Amino acid sequence: MLHAGPDVGFQIVAVYTQPDRPAGRGMKLTASAVKQVALSHSIPVFQPATLRTPDALAELMVLQPDVMVVAAYGLILPQAILDVPRFGCLNIHASLLPRWRGAAPIHRAILAGDSKTGVAIMRMEAGLDTGPTLLETFTAIGPRETTGQLHDRLAILGAEAVVHVLKRMSRGEELAVSPQSSHGITYANKVTTEEAQIDWSDSAVNIDRAIRAFNPVPGAWTLWNGEKLKLWASELVPVPSCLGSDPGTVMATEGERLLISCGSSVLAITEIQRPGGKRMAVSAWLAGGGHPAVGERLGT
Repeated sequence: MLHAGPDVGFQIVAVYTQPDRPAGRGMKLTASAVKQVALSHSIPVFQPATLRTPDALAELMVLQPDVMVVAAYGLILPQAILDVPRFGCLNIHASLLPRWRGAAPIHRAILAGDSKTGVAIMRMEAGLDTGPTLLETFTAIGPRETTGQLHDRLAILGAEAVVHVLKRMSRGEELAVSPQSSHGITYANKVTTEEAQIDWSDSAVNIDRAIRAFNPVPGAWTLWNGEKLKLWASELVPVPSCLGSDPGTVMATEGERLLISCGSSVLAITEIQRPGGKRMAVSAWLAGGGHPAVGERLGT
């Protein structure tokens, strides 16, 4: 929540975050990094479970914000909330709208094999990421980039973009407001753990994308001897076919790679994690024993 100041642009008057959550099963509630930074700077923090109550609206109106900035908040803002700031609510969205509206735009861009993405600074409406954009920045998606790596790059781009917009707003400059196109709309549904299970009958290209897209959360996985193996890194192997092997069959255990047949071509797994263990290079796993043999199948 920001107030306009006479000489310093906007000043942060309050921070809203979701309620604290445990970091893991049986663990204590943990404050988010945003909350910790806010408290360290003596900025009031509010954590309502919902913004759809009269109390939540009244609390916000007392603050009288000039503009609100939203980033990965996770709660839908009702129209009554959106109407409070005189300059509106701005959302930092990690895609080039209207492509990948919704909860998981970075995952979906990598899964789809998109070559580029970016950050949109959007004036929020009651619809799901439907509002007009005030600024967009573009970036290429690296051919081996993971969701975690791309997220960190987009976070920097998003911070720079929203500061640029806020500075212009504070100076009273007019911003170009661009309504979103009605063409090319796609939705980035929330990612689930079940979705991250590898289907070895898919192509090696698609499985490789999935491993990168689900890194670091929730982690692509497959089954072996009843164990849930997480797959953190892979490489495409330039062979024309799987030589008739069933999808998921271990083709070779060569040095630093586990070669697995797919619905088309072969994929090399280079980093794994066994239940209760740490992430490790496949070379260390193969050297330590207790790994699948050539001819065994994953996913069963």
